[in-house]
Amino acid sequence: MKRPIYMDNAATTRVDPRVVDAMLPYFTESYGNASSRNHAFGWEAEEAVEVARRRLASLLGCEPRELTFVSGATESINLALKGVTAAYASKGRHVVTTAIEHPAVLDSTKSLEKEGVEVTYLPVDAEGRVAMDRLEAALRPDTVLVSVILGNNETGVVQSVSAIGDLCRSKEVLFHTDATQAVGKMPVDVAELSCDLLSCSAHKFHGPKGVGVLFSKRRSPRVRLRPLIDGGGHESGVRSGTLPVPAIVGMGRAAELARVAVEEGEPARIAALRDELETRLLQLPGVVRNTPPDGRLPHILNVSFQELEGESLLLGLRDVAVSSGSACASASLDPSHVLIALGRKPELARSALRLSLSRFTTEEEVEAVAESVAATVTELRRLRRQHHS
Repeated sequence: MKRPIYMDNAATTRVDPRVVDAMLPYFTESYGNASSRNHAFGWEAEEAVEVARRRLASLLGCEPRELTFVSGATESINLALKGVTAAYASKGRHVVTTAIEHPAVLDSTKSLEKEGVEVTYLPVDAEGRVAMDRLEAALRPDTVLVSVILGNNETGVVQSVSAIGDLCRSKEVLFHTDATQAVGKMPVDVAELSCDLLSCSAHKFHGPKGVGVLFSKRRSPRVRLRPLIDGGGHESGVRSGTLPVPAIVGMGRAAELARVAVEEGEPARIAALRDELETRLLQLPGVVRNTPPDGRLPHILNVSFQELEGESLLLGLRDVAVSSGSACASASLDPSHVLIALGRKPELARSALRLSLSRFTTEEEVEAVAESVAATVTELRRLRRQHHS
């Protein structure tokens, strides 16, 4: 079977072969438990974990001790939101977030609401941006946490996270950002972002699935978290469970490669390919761009095709792997909550395609995908006209 061209890198990325090479010895040779402090196998595993932690700290601009290894961004987000609200319950029970967050945030806030936490969901403008005056107006004396996504997973819009962080700091409110789509695709520095907590996952930047981190600030202020998982007191008591050493090693190597790639201009190369694809698709009639023209991630393009269904588009594009929205919500036939929040009508939101690129995407692939989408859209519209005539 001929493999389709992969254009769904916002869902997951191919593991870089250099990452796989770094991981392999920790399955068969250096296979110790990082918590086994009595012999060389354990010491070796523990050192490998700390090397990975240092590499991630270098990518994110934080101290290694401020990073907690978890199973991925979803757990990281759950730990940030639920861990903070539990630890700061005496200060207040109010959280502020946005209407365009990833389901990991929105489902966590729904869970918190069932426990009596009040949540304010901020609207966004037609490009998907949060207004600072609305955010400031939403903050109250009992607000304990604000959570705003750095780069949106469906449209790629990048928020003014530094300004949001500065505002939160001035009001003594903790600030969390979901940076899952941004890490490895743009410079991400926790000090510049003024965030107290940050979530990301290895598999979005060419690392393995099943591992992520939570950054939580250790000073001025030190962020307190109530653990979600008990047992053994691993990761400084924040997240118990035997550490998946091979996956952590892979995440560390992926972070090292991402840091160099960002410094050497890889995001600009990917953005140029994305722009080429965008230009080709916008030449088709009845195309609506859902990704803003600027202030966006380099690898994501989201467009809607008037009078067509996203599902029929996906079925027609058998030679291209794309999605009609968030991979985490694609089992649902409801229109994207992100596009609805942008003011798109349900029928337009349902006709959306998200195409996402990576370091492995080539110019030839972009040309082939543009041609395939154009041919599929043209044919589906012809069939639709035939059906209605």
